[in-house]
Amino acid sequence: MDSITLPTWVTLSRLLLVPVFWCITSANTPAQRHWGLAVFLFAAATDWVDGYLARRLGQESELGKMLDPLVDKLLVLSPMLLLVQWGELPAWGVFLVVARELLLTAWRSQSSAGANGWGKAKTVAQIAAVVALLASLPFADVVFWLAVLLTLMSGVSYFWDVPASALGVERRHLS
Repeated sequence: MDSITLPTWVTLSRLLLVPVFWCITSANTPAQRHWGLAVFLFAAATDWVDGYLARRLGQESELGKMLDPLVDKLLVLSPMLLLVQWGELPAWGVFLVVARELLLTAWRSQSSAGANGWGKAKTVAQIAAVVALLASLPFADVVFWLAVLLTLMSGVSYFWDVPASALGVERRHLS
């Protein structure tokens, strides 16, 4: 097993900020939302920091490659679930995001596929949606639905270029 590198410690710090976010925002007061937004933004920034450090220091590790996307999902899904609890997001919209994340995570665990450009754009869109929703911006709903759409499109993109044989499907030509 890899030793824990500096970038992995940054990832783990982001993981620890998820319950901090929940504790800060639990009562949904305006002050708590602002503090929760600050914690979320700080945690989201560490996603860029750990990737930068891993590349810059040459400390990319298998543990980091496994933890980083998992922690990203927890970071984004936790405020979305809280917003469902508060009645500010429809559960079915968040379900689409959760379903994509679970299905793709399961599929990627059985393949060698890494994150692609769609996946990175999806993460940025989800973070922007959470920020807009926590800040109660007037266009927050639009940003959320764009993030859901991009989430679904990014999920499809992982399968689009996959040969049918890799999915256990035989190609048959019509005569």
